[in-house]
Formats: sequence, structure tokens, C-alpha cells
Amino acid sequence: MLKTAVALRHVHFEDLGTFAPVIEAAGYGVRYVDVGVDPLWTIDPVRTDLVIALGGPIGVYETRTYPVLLDELDLLRTRLAAGRPTLGLCLGAQMMAAALGAKVGATGVKEIGFSPLALTPDGARGPLRHLADVPVLHWHGDMFDLPAGSLPLAATPLCRNQAFAMGPNVLGLQFHPEADLASGFERWLIGHAAELAGAAIDPVALRLGAARHGDALRQAGSAMLADWLASLET
Repeated sequence: MLKTAVALRHVHFEDLGTFAPVIEAAGYGVRYVDVGVDPLWTIDPVRTDLVIALGGPIGVYETRTYPVLLDELDLLRTRLAAGRPTLGLCLGAQMMAAALGAKVGATGVKEIGFSPLALTPDGARGPLRHLADVPVLHWHGDMFDLPAGSLPLAATPLCRNQAFAMGPNVLGLQFHPEADLASGFERWLIGHAAELAGAAIDPVALRLGAARHGDALRQAGSAMLADWLASLET
């Protein structure tokens, strides 16, 4: 019997990308739940084998404008309290940090583009070691504080908190190792056109970066995810 995996999706083009075949190869049947469209009460926050909270262009703190975030935070709070396997990517990691009681706020600068991570000693010993020296995709203007009791795993000059873990089952990543830069990246450039224009970031440069770093990121990100999934305690 397949294990159950639910991907919480906030915008359609920020999907599981290159992570989807890795998750399926690990024995999971994946179901997308579109936040704000599909009812979150259909997700069992504890019995579901794996939850992946994906990225999106809104802020954790915008609950008055987007009240559905409150429902997502409640779901994650219940799941994380039970120590169940949960992965967060960008907004998803920020949501996890907030559900664990940490502050999330704007940094005042957009970190959008490709650059490598500086791994902490804990990061270099765990699944993120596969990403060492690999330029990863960054696309955010917010940052989470580290939840109490978590381990910091990575940083960049513009963002001191790029990844955290709480035991083997909880991993939050501020960056995007899952983005399909070979076939899906144009959707990102079009979908985030207004943000790129507002930040004076050239889509042509991002497209060139995707072509340059896509293969390495796909291989490293897939290896990282497979390593993390194999280490889960269920």
C-alpha cells in the first residue's frame, strides 16, 4: 500500500517540481491540496504520512488579508506537535516556523536568484550536505527566526536563516531546491513578473542562471530529498 503524501500548494506553478518523482519512488502517493480552494479539513494532520508545504507570494503575517493562512497554521501546529514528517519550502518553511512559535517578517531586501548556501556543521552532516557548493534558487523577501529547539542548517549573506530541522522528521528550507528549472521555470518568471519588475530583477538573467545551474540543482536536490525521506522516523 502506498504511503500518503499531501502537498499544500499556494500557487499552481510552485509545485513539487523535481521532488515529485523522488517522493513517488520512496513509496508515496501524492495528493495536492490547493490552499484557499480545497478544504483543509480533508487532511488528517496526524495520520497523513508526509506533508509538504510549498511556496507562494504572500506572507505568513498576512492572516487578516488571507485568513485561510490561519487554517493552514492550525493544521501545521497540530502536525508538528505530533512530530510527524513535514517539509516546508520557502513560504511553507515560514509557515512551519510560525506554527512552532517563531517570528516571520520582511527582511527589506529581495533575495531572488542563484547562489550557494553556507552550511552549518549540522547542515553539513545531514541531507543538506548534497547541496554543498551548489547554487540554489532563492526567491523571497521574508525570513523566519529559528524555532526554539531547532537546529540551524544553512545561511546566505542576505539571509542568516535558510534552513532548520527539528529532529529527523521536520525540515524547513527557505530556498527552492525543488524548482524544475528545465521545464517549469518560465511559469515562475511569468507568474512573478510584477514582483521581478518591482525589484528591478531581470528575468533574462534568471533564465540564464536556470540554464547554467538546473542540472546540478536537480541532482543535488533529489539526493538531498531521498536522503531525508530515508531518515524519517514514522
